[in-house]
Parts: sequence; structure tokens; C-alpha cells
Amino acid sequence: MKTQLDRKLFFSMTMDFLENYLPQWNDSGKTAKAYRDGLTIFRRYVTDVKGYSIKNFTFGLCTFDFVLDYRNWLLDQDGKKESTVNNRLASIKAYLNYAAARDVAIQQVQLSVSEVPFLKVPKVIRPVIEHADALRDILDAPPNTKLGCRDAMILSVLYDTMIRADELIHLDVKDVQIDADTPYLFVHGKGNKERKVPVSDKLIPLIKAYMEEFHESPEKTAPFIYTTQCGARNRMSERNVERIVKKYADIARKKHPDIPETVYPHMFRRTRGTGLYRDGVSIEAIAVAMGHSCIQTTKDHYAFPSLEQKREAMNRGDSLVVTRTNEKKEWPDDEAELARLCGLR
Repeated sequence: MKTQLDRKLFFSMTMDFLENYLPQWNDSGKTAKAYRDGLTIFRRYVTDVKGYSIKNFTFGLCTFDFVLDYRNWLLDQDGKKESTVNNRLASIKAYLNYAAARDVAIQQVQLSVSEVPFLKVPKVIRPVIEHADALRDILDAPPNTKLGCRDAMILSVLYDTMIRADELIHLDVKDVQIDADTPYLFVHGKGNKERKVPVSDKLIPLIKAYMEEFHESPEKTAPFIYTTQCGARNRMSERNVERIVKKYADIARKKHPDIPETVYPHMFRRTRGTGLYRDGVSIEAIAVAMGHSCIQTTKDHYAFPSLEQKREAMNRGDSLVVTRTNEKKEWPDDEAELARLCGLR
């Protein structure tokens, strides 16, 4: 006898999940796109590999073993990285959380699939711009022109405030409060989380110069950073911000060949966060400034001492290594060894 789970089609709620539910919680659309991609790949596995149809694949068929097999299958596909497999798995779990909240009968499927373990991801220390001179030359690379004024402001805001490129391009003029008693940016972050990010004294002149050039009579709701096409001002794309960062990193690399081959906006964020940690700022304060809801995220990705700090720590601790001198060695007591050293038998 068929149960309700055997009659309820698995993909019957995906449209509402992707089109109506997710946009409420994520204004950038990145999460919705990632989940759409993940569920699309799962659909292809269900139909092309397992031979089911969308019309007959039910929640009842989505068992722990079925999803575990899918996870392992993903890992075997062209050497997929553990992090990519985990993202695909996360899209299924998120969809089941949504479906179970709307149909109590699906909760047992959701609970079962939630036990499918994510793969352990090897910890990778992502690159930062290690040398202050190199970073300074990137920030100072834009020319003394109108566009150079804009680009210099973009580079410095990304680095100094540690906001994400997506957060930068979604700032409106009203979000830039540099005349407040304590100047700040009102940032709309991931998951619709909002926060105030302080603006340093060094950054204020750059922002003011940009405002004078690009917002002579600013509208409060106008995009803070924009491009002009056919006379219309459009919010700058994240891709354009990436091009600006890459352009000036390439210029500075001629003088500083140790600058990473690929420099992107998030590297500025990582460089600044790691630098604050190395300068002794508490991990809690850094997490708040970066908009992390979980301090562990900050620890995992930004709390890395420099090579010099590691060496200093090793020198500070007690070591059992004995320093050898170049004193002349004494002759050994063993006669056979003495004979060998003399070329004799």
C-alpha cells in the first residue's frame, strides 16, 4: 500500500523554493543560483543515471542510501572537489528543510537525509598580499583622472572596510554616512543581514573626492557606484569591480613580482582581516567588522600568523636543539675506526 511519501513527487516544490522562498532571504541571488544548479544536477542523476522520471520520483525514494550514493557518485565525476560535492549536497538538504516545513509527512525524509555526512574538506590557506609595499602600490596605482579617482576609492574601500564586492556595489548614496559623528557605511550583507561598518580617517578624503566628481547633486536612493550607458546610470556590476582590482594589481606586479598571479576583491578583504589578526586585534572584533555571524569562520579563514611571527614563536620557546661548533673532532677510541681513517685495514 502506497504511503503519502510514495505519492508526493520530489520535485513538486522546487519552483516555489527557488522562485519565491529563497529570494526573501538572499538579495544577491547567488544562493538561489547555487541551489538551482545543485538541484538541477540531482535531477539529472535521478533521470539519466538512475532511470526515474520527474513524474515518478517521489520523496519516498529519496532515502539516506540514495543520497549517499549520489554524494559518492559526484565525487567520482571528473575529480570533483570535496567543497563542490558538499555544495551540491547542501542544496538537497536545504530544499528538504523547506519541504518538511510545509508538509509534516516529509520530515522523516528530511531527518534521514540530514544524516548524510558532508565530506571533509582539506584546509587550504588562501593567498594574501603579504608585503605592505606591494599592497600600497596597488592602492596607489590609479592615475590622477576622474576614473582614477573612482578606482582609487573602490580599491581603498574594499581593503580598508573589508566589505565584499557585492556589498560595495549594492550601497546607495544614503548608505554612505561620512559626515556622521562616527563615519560609517550602512552595509546590506549576506542573508539580508545589515551592519554599520566604520570608515577610517584616511578613507574619508577619497570618498569625498569621489562624491564631488560623480555625485554633484546626489539622490539618496541612487547607486553609490555606477556606470553610465546611453546616458543612464546603472549600478556597477561585480565583474567590473573585479576588472578594476585585476587591472591595478597587474600594474603593481611589474615592480612586485611576488604579488599573487590572480588578485580579486575578496583577497583585499582576506589581506586586511589577516593583517588585523597579526597586529593583535581580537578575533571577536575582526568577526564583527567582517560581518561574520560565526567566529569560527573568522578563525578558519583569517587567523594565520605570518612566517616571521611563526619564527619568533619558535625562537621564544624552549628547544632541545644543540648548537654545534666547528671545534676539531677528537680521534675515536676504536682502533679499527682509527685504521680506517688512516686508509689502512
